[in-house]
Amino acid sequence: MNSRSSTLVPETARANEAAILNAALEAFSQKGFNGASMRDVARGAGTSLSNLYNYFPSKSDLLAALLRMANDELLNRIETAVAGAGRRATDQLRAAVEAHVRFVVEHQNASLVALSEIRYLTGAARKRVVAARDRTQGLYEEIVAAGAAGGEFGTPHPEDAARNLVSMLSAISTWYSPGGRLDPDALAAQHARFSMALLETNDRS
Repeated sequence: MNSRSSTLVPETARANEAAILNAALEAFSQKGFNGASMRDVARGAGTSLSNLYNYFPSKSDLLAALLRMANDELLNRIETAVAGAGRRATDQLRAAVEAHVRFVVEHQNASLVALSEIRYLTGAARKRVVAARDRTQGLYEEIVAAGAAGGEFGTPHPEDAARNLVSMLSAISTWYSPGGRLDPDALAAQHARFSMALLETNDRS
């Protein structure tokens, strides 16, 4: 597995499926959806091509499963952080951003694939993944709207601000380096500060 990213799918009782999904994630992050083959995935998972097809009939099925899992984990982390942050929108937003940044750092490959490879999904699979992503976007929109309505955020464009905030956080996957100047905690705190500025609040701590 690439050192930039921890394993997305834990090795559970369904070890074969987990190995396949993690191998697919590695292949997609290294070669892109079009460049990676099912044979690459099977080789990475240490299984046969025929066994791989028993689990996932196509590359699109693999990609859709990975993107749903990544978003579900991200959303769970954000919801948990927000739930423990109290009632102020400022505190909730900061908690959401810090949880989001830490997910991107810990699962950089999954975050990068989610950002760049969703374009290859079509039909019902794409609709399900987009619906899952919309739930994460919607959580930010709710927090920002509440903060704007309550006077915590001064932005006159809460929906646009929330959308740009999520885009900024997602883009971390394209440039973050574990050996860079900021460790994950510092990076999370920095982006929480950026978020406060974007939302036009005086609370920049």
